[in-house]
Amino acid sequence: MQQAKSATRPRFVHLLNRAQRALQRWIEARPESWEGISAAQVGLLFVLQARGDAAVGEIAAELGVAPAAVTNLSKRMQAAGMVERVADARDARLTRLQMTGAGRDAGERAGEVLLELNARLTEGFTPDELQLVARWLSQAAALEPCPPRD
Repeated sequence: MQQAKSATRPRFVHLLNRAQRALQRWIEARPESWEGISAAQVGLLFVLQARGDAAVGEIAAELGVAPAAVTNLSKRMQAAGMVERVADARDARLTRLQMTGAGRDAGERAGEVLLELNARLTEGFTPDELQLVARWLSQAAALEPCPPRD
């Protein structure tokens, strides 16, 4: 009885992995929209688009990555002319990042592609169903590593 019941349960980790790969392939099939920019850079640009400017630590928290990753990413983006570093108006020790015109253009191109993708992903679902999916994905994204077992 237990065997049959567990066989009907969705394999969430498997499905998430397959979905991630399918999304990556979908995005990679549109190179003109991503010319000169990576998915990680798009994430950083979207944070800046929403905030105007942000400190490295704020961006790292928003993206769920280490501040060192944002520092390295932002250096490449600064060299490419997509972001610039500016002094914080309230704390001279703090540097903030903000988009340049080139960064805004790249973010807009990526945003258009992602609007199309989101439309395809949400097609056929009710708003309530989408809220449930969003809640579930947020819970998955917030998972903390389990402590080692004794």
